[in-house]
Amino acid sequence: MESTSSSMSVGNELASPDTIKKTGLKKIPPYWHPYRTMAKGRWFDREILELVSSEFRDRSVEYYRYALESGVTTINGKIAKPGTIVRNGDTIENIVHRHEPPVTSTPVQILYRDPDNQFIVINKPGSIPVHAAGRYFKNSLVEILKDEFGYKNVYTVNRLDRLTSGLMIIGLTANCARSLTEEFTAGLVKKEYIARVIGEFPEREVTCEEPLLTVDRQMGLNIVHPEGKHAKTIFKRLHYDEITNTSVLHCRPQTGRSHQIRVHLQFLGHSIANDPIYSSERIWGSKLGKGGIDTTPSDERSAPVPPPDYKDSVAEGRHRIIHPWSSGNAVASPSNKNSLLKKEKEKHNPAWRTKEESLALTGGVETVEAPKILPRETGHDIGLGSPVPLSSEAVGIITRLRNQKDEDEDWSRWRDVVFRAKGALKPRNVGAIPSANQRDYISHDQTNPGADTTFEPHNRANSSAEQDTESGLVDSFNNVTLTSKATKDSQPEVTENADLPYCPECYLPLHPDPNPEKLYIFLHAIRYTTSLGSFETDMPEWAAKGFQWDM
Repeated sequence: MESTSSSMSVGNELASPDTIKKTGLKKIPPYWHPYRTMAKGRWFDREILELVSSEFRDRSVEYYRYALESGVTTINGKIAKPGTIVRNGDTIENIVHRHEPPVTSTPVQILYRDPDNQFIVINKPGSIPVHAAGRYFKNSLVEILKDEFGYKNVYTVNRLDRLTSGLMIIGLTANCARSLTEEFTAGLVKKEYIARVIGEFPEREVTCEEPLLTVDRQMGLNIVHPEGKHAKTIFKRLHYDEITNTSVLHCRPQTGRSHQIRVHLQFLGHSIANDPIYSSERIWGSKLGKGGIDTTPSDERSAPVPPPDYKDSVAEGRHRIIHPWSSGNAVASPSNKNSLLKKEKEKHNPAWRTKEESLALTGGVETVEAPKILPRETGHDIGLGSPVPLSSEAVGIITRLRNQKDEDEDWSRWRDVVFRAKGALKPRNVGAIPSANQRDYISHDQTNPGADTTFEPHNRANSSAEQDTESGLVDSFNNVTLTSKATKDSQPEVTENADLPYCPECYLPLHPDPNPEKLYIFLHAIRYTTSLGSFETDMPEWAAKGFQWDM
């Protein structure tokens, strides 16, 4: 390894051994976690239940309704209800019980340190996201560098996909990071990757310059599209393995678009061999996306269909009571009210019925507002975040990707109904920012009215906010954690229990751990050449001739 920096120290520093699990997985116990974010432009003038259910898919529509009714979300300090409208300038705070997905136990490696220029070079394992995003926080690279290596300030210069492994340059000061980022942005950094792809790739050098566009943030789907951004990648075959019918390539991206190498390889007919998004015939059909897909706009949509074992599930709003006698705030007709009530009582399960619906069916009220049909219940949430109208083929691909994700998670979203028989969510030990308009459970201890509630410093090493790139939410610990002196030491640690089908805190349907070998793809950033030096890792083991895996 060569470097132009004379003060560079070279090493192979690993994360703390106690974070490495023999099972091949690194797991974080569930915990309550607060967010704060400013409303994004695409959120303006939308009801918060519609917004949340369309933007996020980790839980069911009915769970999001239930969580909002539990009061865990505020807008400008006031508790938000499902129908609350989000406006320009709104500040949204939310509390979730976070179940971070497991990541591989392969440790983060610090390969180089430069104390003079204040940066490090690391080798990121596949499966770990760079920043806190979606369900990931403690298992993100930035937080690992802070918590397990003790770095107080971490400034990422380049990014890698969660499933991609390899080199990353991390600035330890804002000035260093800014300078290196400008090099990447200007195209002055030479980037080199290794990939294993399907089929016998041509021996000659191949250049792909198809424009790329992100059309679905939830599934992370990018496609070749005429309205996309310019992208260029140069590929060269290193060797071909007949036994697995795969080729190992040297890849040189000249631009830095999302999923650039993965989508260009798919377009060429040689998807990365174990890519769960771009190499599945079940998702893309027999052509596997070779040559791109149809981009003719279509309004065709269909409601999500539950798996056969959960065909009667109400988790996604199916079978919700839309009262036949109700239109908005219409009054029930005395002539047909009793017969309709009887039919509804016999047909529907009160465990998931809303309070207002239950009152209406038992004669407690004479009027009831019909629940609104949400875009997610009809399939019209697909394409809401796309910069261009989607084609019928694109809609089908996104739908199948969603179904694949649900199946991989044991259809937990469709099993997400147990909360209807429980009480409201009760977050515990949650970091929060004291303000003049706090929630009741923040201003005093509900379980012990006489307890003295105090705000104490959080034990995190760094309190800087980290942008959640998928959900747009920002971590708002601000070094403050709410605890009660009377109950602080008595509250048990929440842990996963494989024998329980649901989380006892938030009623999330649990599912088996993933296979560690399914948590990364055959794509590795092997070498970067910058003004401060050239840095590289060893060749990944899956790039060796004769390598075989469980396909």
